Amino acid sequence: MLLSRRLLEGFSPRLGVLACFLLAIIPVLSAESGPRGYTLVWQEDFEGDTLDKSRWAKAVGGNGFGNNEMQWYSNTADNVRTEGGCLVIEARKQKKAGWPYTSAKLETKADWLYGRIEVRAKLPRGIGSWPAIWMLPRDNSYGSWPESGEIDIMEEVGYEPGIIHFSAHTGAFNHRIGTQVTASATVPDAQDEFHIYGVEWTAGSLRFLLDGTEVTTFANTGKGPHEWPFDKPFYLILNIAVGGDWGGAQGIDNASLPWKMLVDWVRVYRADD
Repeated sequence: MLLSRRLLEGFSPRLGVLACFLLAIIPVLSAESGPRGYTLVWQEDFEGDTLDKSRWAKAVGGNGFGNNEMQWYSNTADNVRTEGGCLVIEARKQKKAGWPYTSAKLETKADWLYGRIEVRAKLPRGIGSWPAIWMLPRDNSYGSWPESGEIDIMEEVGYEPGIIHFSAHTGAFNHRIGTQVTASATVPDAQDEFHIYGVEWTAGSLRFLLDGTEVTTFANTGKGPHEWPFDKPFYLILNIAVGGDWGGAQGIDNASLPWKMLVDWVRVYRADD
């Protein structure tokens, strides 16, 4: 199926949501067996007219989320919907509950301990945007953030389009104390083409992946949960933040709104061993 998708996308890098629809109706050339050594255990293709409420929760509210973000997370179709075989997360210049912008944040109701998690997405374009594909623990077993950990599979800020960041946060390693473990990769067409952002998570490491290729690895130091809290189930989050300490560091370009992140699919694999 990926071969068919790439052939189609080669004709027009700006097909947008229409591309999701066309890709959805292309016959699958062969079953997607996934990466070698893994078995598919959870997937979402966003083919239906609505999101499956048994699988996804929509966050609602706005409080800055610790980063002075400017959005109200909405559960309306203005901000989150399925369209043409894709999930659409849309940030808008729209006042809601005292906040100047609206956007959406989706969370999986399922969670996982170890495995390979991949998301195929096309990112928004606009200064002030802050799209993310990330994971948090279901229970804060080791304490409040960052002690219980955070896995950032993909982050990008709109004033640096195409610079993709991959990070792990723990009590010992986080940006608030200047010790965050992170790496970046340049993806010049991240706003025009779909790419696969992923993490391969084992008891020994987090391997961050871009289109199946390793970008960086965060290894288990063996020194306990203050440095490695990644031995508990985590769930997946998809969102666009507006502004904030990082995303809004160079302001917000209102003329570029609305912003859309398109998600073609989500895959979760379990290691065969």
